[in-house]
Amino acid sequence: MTTTELIVTEPGLYPDMPEATYHADPVPAGSLSSTGAKKLITPGGPAKYDYERRNPPPSKDEFDLGKAFHTAALGAGAEIAVCDYRDWKTNAAKDAKKAAYEAGLVPLLTHQAAAVEAMVDALRAHPLAAALLTGGKAEQSAFWVDERTGVWRRIRCDYLRANEVIDLKTCDSAAAEAAGRASANYGYHQQADYYLDGVRALDLCPDPAFVFIYVEKTPPHLVHVVQLDGPALAKGAELNARALDIYAECTRTGVWPGYGNDITTVSLPTWATRTEEFTR
Repeated sequence: MTTTELIVTEPGLYPDMPEATYHADPVPAGSLSSTGAKKLITPGGPAKYDYERRNPPPSKDEFDLGKAFHTAALGAGAEIAVCDYRDWKTNAAKDAKKAAYEAGLVPLLTHQAAAVEAMVDALRAHPLAAALLTGGKAEQSAFWVDERTGVWRRIRCDYLRANEVIDLKTCDSAAAEAAGRASANYGYHQQADYYLDGVRALDLCPDPAFVFIYVEKTPPHLVHVVQLDGPALAKGAELNARALDIYAECTRTGVWPGYGNDITTVSLPTWATRTEEFTR
């Protein structure tokens, strides 16, 4: 199935939708994803969002390990192409990577593929994480219309169970404090609220929970199952509401603003104006 064969005109769960179709946005009028919502509330976000949806950026090396881990752990997603090289520096390695991308595959070096396998082994050896990844379905796409703004919204759940939305994250540290920082830095609290909105709106789960499974990228590949607290989800809801308002207004007017058209007066950061006192 190509990315143009499926058009979404009705809200609902689309369990067999290819990943490429989802990311190409099969809603004729356009729909807002969690990733898009996070982009919209950043400085210059509307203009950047509009540009990137019309000019999708190329895949980045730093994302390939995570994509491959998702495929190996969930049994769904882009296939992996293992390239037998030590690094990507030679022309042959670069050509192999390019060919993999062009074929819709995720290129990994041999040692990266071994790391992904070890991470999956650690995931399956963790009693709670392994249990959370059974009894449901992977890579589930869903679309709905926001009741307040009329905006079409979309999500793609890593793993959907009867009462949980499970999301896999690869990381350097899966410690609780690091998970909290990652949520703030990468907007995971927005993602969690956004996905919970979707499963509630479509009545996919009666009382859903959003659960992160963090897996460290280095041995021994520690696993940590994490949920965000109420204040974190409330903040995510606040940010998502702002993003939906921005998207609705920009869609209505056709104007996707950047940094504005007037002069902005800026100040130096606090550290640059601090007076340091030195003692002998």
